[in-house]
Order: sequence, then structure tokens, then C-alpha cells
Amino acid sequence: MSMLGIYLHIPFCRKKCLYCDFSSYSGAEHLFEPYTAALCQQIAAQGGLLCNQAVDTVYIGGGTPSLLPIHLIEKIIAALQAHFAIQNTAEISMEINPGTVTQEYLSALKATGVNRLSFGVQSFNDDLLVGLGRIHKTTDSVSVLKYAAAAKFDNLSIDLMYGLPGQTFEGFCRELKRAAALPVNHISMYGLKLEEGTPLAAAFNQGRLEMPDEAAEEAMYDEMVDYLPRQGLARYEISNFAYSKMECRHNLKYWHYQPYLGLGAAAHSFLSGERISAEPDIQGYIDAVMAGRSPVVMQETLSPGQMMAEFVFLALRTAAGMGLTDFARRFDVDFFRHYGPVCEKMLQQKLIATNDKQIWLTNRGMKLGNIVFSNFLPE
Repeated sequence: MSMLGIYLHIPFCRKKCLYCDFSSYSGAEHLFEPYTAALCQQIAAQGGLLCNQAVDTVYIGGGTPSLLPIHLIEKIIAALQAHFAIQNTAEISMEINPGTVTQEYLSALKATGVNRLSFGVQSFNDDLLVGLGRIHKTTDSVSVLKYAAAAKFDNLSIDLMYGLPGQTFEGFCRELKRAAALPVNHISMYGLKLEEGTPLAAAFNQGRLEMPDEAAEEAMYDEMVDYLPRQGLARYEISNFAYSKMECRHNLKYWHYQPYLGLGAAAHSFLSGERISAEPDIQGYIDAVMAGRSPVVMQETLSPGQMMAEFVFLALRTAAGMGLTDFARRFDVDFFRHYGPVCEKMLQQKLIATNDKQIWLTNRGMKLGNIVFSNFLPE
């Protein structure tokens, strides 16, 4: 049986980024304490149900988890350790926004057992950061990495974005070089997507936002997938690069179709073939949990076709691809017998490659991943 991963959602932000459509809220500091109390109560309840399942990854995401005062983070970690079988070798990650923590905060965080930090840097260009609505500056990103080193963290990741308003290819190349020179062992690279309902999308639709053209964005992508591996940061998933053995173990659970439990407002779980999501409203979540009610607002049992499709396209996000024996063992179906016509079409388009053990995305397939994935969806 696969060990369990746990995701904890901290839905607070100091300021909502202009591109963000995640479930996060600014101006809700008065809910820090009651939210933590509710989260710890949910941890206790779920821990009682899953107490016999070993946990080998924990990911604290948001929002901006580092907005919570350290004593509240300490309460959350203590609740996890009290109610779940957290392994001594577990990867315990937390997202940190530059400009929200001090060296003392990170030293205290290290003492809780958190052993991996993911920094939302996004860019090393202050003008681009302003255009995204970020609250930090480049100097904050440099400082927070120094704080992390002083606190003895040695498993560090940064997020970087491309295709930003006002970004040039030359500017992006400089950012890549700066990122690769940092004392980090993992870089997540994301192309900006203008999500409906966000201020950036509205500005673009009104003609007030100039984006890099398709050729420029594709050039940025090509430079990224060429440059980072030459610096030793291997691409192990479509958007993620890491030094050897420094891949994010928690995120690998998602791509390897392993079980994970989501706790907190808007958190999602995947357990025993079911997808589960919680109440996204902070106060609604608090009220439900403190009244002894389930905060779950959606629970879906996946059909065999849905599970097969998800298993395939999540595995294909990784550089290693999908093991054919793994698919047959899990679903008692021969992969090529089930997906033969789809695979033949994508082989001809040079989107996938295969041998007698694996199927994986080609470089072209990685670039056009969403087209590949849509081909596996059930009718």
C-alpha cells in the first residue's frame, strides 16, 4: 500500500495577486486563530480515521502559509504529529512568500520539523513583480534565501514564471541564469495563464495589457527546457526541474496517482478512488468543523474510464512516463488494447514515444501536453 500524503491549505494572503484564481483571501487576519483551531480539530478527526496509515509527505500550501504567526504553525504541526503516523523520514514542505518572514521565523519553523521550503519568487524583475501584483521585491527573494541557509534548511525550491506582461526573451534568459545560480535544488517553472475572473484577464480583454507574442513565449519555453538541464537541474515533470534525488516527493504522489488527504478550506483529497473537496469559504469551513459537521462539499467516485485516463495523463506529465506493467496491474487491462488508436495517432504526430516497458511524452509532446492528455479522456 502506498503511504499517504497530506496537503494542508492555508487560505490567507496579504494581497491577492492579479493572476491568481486560487481559493485565498486578503484582509482576513482576524480569522487566523479560529481557522487554526478548526484545522487542528479536522486533523484530529481525520487522524482518528486514518491513524494506521503511514504518512511520508506533508505539504502546507496556500494562499500564503507564512502569513500565519509561528505559534499557529507550531500548533498545526503538533496536531499532525499527535494524530497521524508521520514517518521520521517524511518530507514536510511549506510555501513561503518572500517579504513575509524573518530569519527568526524560519529558525523556529525548522524546529517544528518542516524540512523543505518552496519560495514564491516568480520573477527577479521588480517591474514585472509589480505588474503581477506581488507584494515583494527582488531584494526580499535574495534575503529570504539567506535566512533559510542560516536556519539550516538544505531542501529549497523556488517558483519562477514566464510569458509575463512586459517580459522579453532576453530578460527571461537573465532570470533563468540568476535562478540557476541560487543555492536551491529545485525550480518550478510556470507559464502565465490568464484565468477568467482575474484582474489580469480583465485588463487583457479590455486591451490594457500587452503580453509577449506566441513566438516570444515559445522561445522562453525552449530556453528553459534547454538551459536548466545543462546546469544540472533535470526536468522530471512538465513544469519542474531538480538536482538528482531532490524532486518534490509530495507532488510525485499526485503524478503517480497515490492517495493524499487534503485538510482545510478548499482542500482536495484523493482516497480510494474518490475525489473529495472541502468548503472553500473560510468562515463556512470554520463553522462546519466547529459544529461537528463535515466540511466536504463534493465527493465523486470515479468511473473505471476516468481513473484510467487520470492515471495515464498524470504519469505522462513526468519525464519517466508511464509503466505499461503498472497500468495493466492496476486496471487489469492491456494499455495498447484499450488505447491503441489513440496511441497510433499520437505516435504519428510524434507526441509520444514507447518501448515494451514505458510510454512517455516526446519533447514536442511535453510542449503540447494538454492536447495529448485530452486524447485519453473518456467519451
